[in-house]
Amino acid sequence: MLMDYILQSKQEATTSVSYVPRESSKAAESFRQAASFALQPDGTPDLCQNSQNGEEDLARKPEPDKRVARSLERMVSGVANYVSVARDTGKLLRQSSSQLLESREQLEGEADAGILDLYSEKKTPPAPPVRSHSKESLALSMSKTVAMTEALLEPRSDAAKPAKEQWAAAGAEQRTGGRTAGGGGLEEPERKGRKSQEDEKVLKVADAKKTFEKPKPSEGKAATPPASTARKDTMRRVVRQSKFRHVFGQAVKNDQCYDDIRVSRVTWDSSFCAVNPRFVAIIVDASGGGAFLVLPLHKTGRIDKSYPTVCGHTGPVLDIDWCPHNDQVIASGSEDCTVMVWQIPENGLTLSLTEPVVVLEGHSKRVGIVAWHPTARNVLLSAGCDNAIIIWNVGTGEALINLDDMHVDMIYNVSWNRNGSLICTASKDKKVRVIDPRKQEIVAEKEKTHEGARPMRAIFLADGNIFTTGFSRMSERQLALWNPKNMEEPIALHEMDTSNGVLLPFYDPDTNIIYLCGKGDSSIRYFEITDESPYVHYLNTFSSKEPQRGMGFMPKRGLDVNKCEIARFFKLHERKCEPIIMTVPRKSDLFQDDLYPDTAGPEAALEAEEWFEGKNADPLLISLKHGYIPGKNRDLKVVKKNILDNKPAANKKSDLINAPKKAADASNTQNEAKLDEILKELKSIKDTITNQDERISKLEQQMAKIAD
Repeated sequence: MLMDYILQSKQEATTSVSYVPRESSKAAESFRQAASFALQPDGTPDLCQNSQNGEEDLARKPEPDKRVARSLERMVSGVANYVSVARDTGKLLRQSSSQLLESREQLEGEADAGILDLYSEKKTPPAPPVRSHSKESLALSMSKTVAMTEALLEPRSDAAKPAKEQWAAAGAEQRTGGRTAGGGGLEEPERKGRKSQEDEKVLKVADAKKTFEKPKPSEGKAATPPASTARKDTMRRVVRQSKFRHVFGQAVKNDQCYDDIRVSRVTWDSSFCAVNPRFVAIIVDASGGGAFLVLPLHKTGRIDKSYPTVCGHTGPVLDIDWCPHNDQVIASGSEDCTVMVWQIPENGLTLSLTEPVVVLEGHSKRVGIVAWHPTARNVLLSAGCDNAIIIWNVGTGEALINLDDMHVDMIYNVSWNRNGSLICTASKDKKVRVIDPRKQEIVAEKEKTHEGARPMRAIFLADGNIFTTGFSRMSERQLALWNPKNMEEPIALHEMDTSNGVLLPFYDPDTNIIYLCGKGDSSIRYFEITDESPYVHYLNTFSSKEPQRGMGFMPKRGLDVNKCEIARFFKLHERKCEPIIMTVPRKSDLFQDDLYPDTAGPEAALEAEEWFEGKNADPLLISLKHGYIPGKNRDLKVVKKNILDNKPAANKKSDLINAPKKAADASNTQNEAKLDEILKELKSIKDTITNQDERISKLEQQMAKIAD
C-alpha cells in the first residue's frame, strides 16, 4: 500500500498539481474554481498560470511558493531513501542468516544449535542468555550490530545514489504495468557486485570469535601460567607480609582522659610529656617559675587547679625524662640553666614538691635536653643552648664528662644507642654526629643530612642504624635511614608532606616500629624498619580532629598484653591529655609471643662507676607473659663528696678512671655517719613500740573489767 501511494504521488507530481495559494486573499474562490497549474519547462509546476482560461490574469496571479515545492520534493526523496533502506536491510538479514548457517561448523559445536535454527527460520536475532554470556553469543551480537549500523548509515553515502536511480526506473516500469523480477529493482550482476562489497564490510562471526579466544601455547614451548597464578604472584610481590600491617589506633573515652590541664606554651620543640608504668608527667604553665604535673595513671578525669606540682625551678621547664631504672625518679631541665632530679612519693604527690634530690649545675645557658643512660644506673645526660653536652653521675652530683667543643651551633636532640656506648646528635648546623662520650671523639659525621633550615631529629635504632627526620630545601618533611659506618648516602630517604611541624620520632626496639608525631599535627604515622627494600615501610596513620601540643610514649612494660596493645601514647591538647592505644587485632586471648618478645626491664645492667670505667652491657630483659608488676623502688640517695676534695671535671681518660675511686674513698666517712643515724632512729622506734604495747595491754584489761 505504501509503495503504491508513493508511486502515485510522484506520477501526479510530474503531470499537474492542484494548488491553493496561502497568501492569496481570494483563496476560497480559487479553491472553488479548482484551478490547475501546468508544468514549466524545467519540470516544476507553474503556480502563476491559470490553465482554465489559458491566459495570464495579472490581477489574480499569486506569488510563487517555493518552500512548498521544496518540502514536497524532500518528502518524496526521503520516502525513496526509506524504501531503499528497507530493501537493503532485508537483503542484509538474508545474508546474515546464510553466514550463520556457514559459521555453525566454525563454532565447533559450542553454540546452541536450537538458537541458530530459530534465527535462520525467523531471520531475527536470538535472545541472549539470561545469566551467562558465552563468547559465541558475544560474537553474534557484535556481527549483527556492525551489519545493522553499516546498513543504516549506507543511504547517506555515495552508494545510495544508484539505489535511488534504480528505484526511479522501477517506478516507471510500475506505471507502465511492469515490475522487475525479485521485487528489488536490481539486475542479477549488480546484486552480486553489491553482495561482494557488503561481504567485505560485514564482520564475520569467526573473526569476532577469535577476539574472545585465549591463545593456545605452541608445541615445544612451556605453557604460560594461568592468570590467577600470575595475579597471586603479583600480589605477593606488592603486598608485604607483616604482622603489624593492621595496627590501628584508638583514643580512649572522655572519662579516661586527664582534663583541665594547662599545658605549657613555651616555644620549644620537646615532647612536654613523659610516661612510665606508674605516673604521667606533663609540663604546665606556672607563674613565677617552671612546674610540671605528676599524676598517677589511674587518676583520670578533671584535675583540680590546686593539685600539687613539682615547682622547684625558677624558669620554665623545657624537658623532663623518667629514670628507666626507678619509676619514682624524674629529671627536668629548665631555662634557669639547671638540671634537677626529683623523687616522687610512691602514691603520688599530696603537697607541692619544691626540694629536689639533687641540683646539677654546669650549663651557662638554658637546658633543653635531658636523657637517662639506658643500662647504667644514675647516669644522666644533659644538653643546653651553650652547645655543650654534660654527662652526670647523679649518685654523687658530679659532672664527669663535658663535651663542650663538639658542636658549633644549637643542639636539637641527643639519643643513646642500645647499650649506651655511643650517642648521636642533631644540631642547627645540619649535621648529624655519632660521638663516643668516654673517648670524647666523633666516630661519624654527616653534613647536610637534611638541607632544610627547620629542626632535625636523630635517634639510634636497635641494629645500630640511625633514623633522622627533617626538612628538604623546599620545606618538605623528610625521613631517612643511615648507616653510621658509611654516611655518604642514606639507606632510604622519603618525603612525606609540606607541613611545618617538627616530627618527633618514638621508637619501639622490640617491634622495630617508629611512630612519627608532628607538633601541631592531628595524626600519628607509623613505619616498620626492616632489612628489605625500601627498608622503611609505611604501615598506617592514626588521625584525630585536634592538633597535638606534645606527646608521651609508654615503655613496653607498661602496656596491657591481654589486649594485644603494642604502644600507648599520651596526646597533649591545649587543656587535656588524651591516651591513645595502638593495638594489633588478634582473635586469640592467649599471650602473643611474636608481639611481645623479651623487653628491657627496670634493673640496671651496670653501675655508674662501671660505665665510666669503660664497661658496656646490653639491657637486662624481662618477659611480659604474665604481665609486668611494678616492684618497690629503692630511694635515690645522693652522697656528695667533701667540698675541699672537689676538683673541676677532668676531660682526660685517666682522670675519668680515677674519679670513681676518689668518690668511693670520700664516701666512706659519710656512710659511717649515716649508719649511726639510722641505728639511733631504729632504737627510738623500738622504744616507741614497747611503750605502745604496754598502753594497749592496759586498755585491754580495762575493757575486760567493764565487760564483766
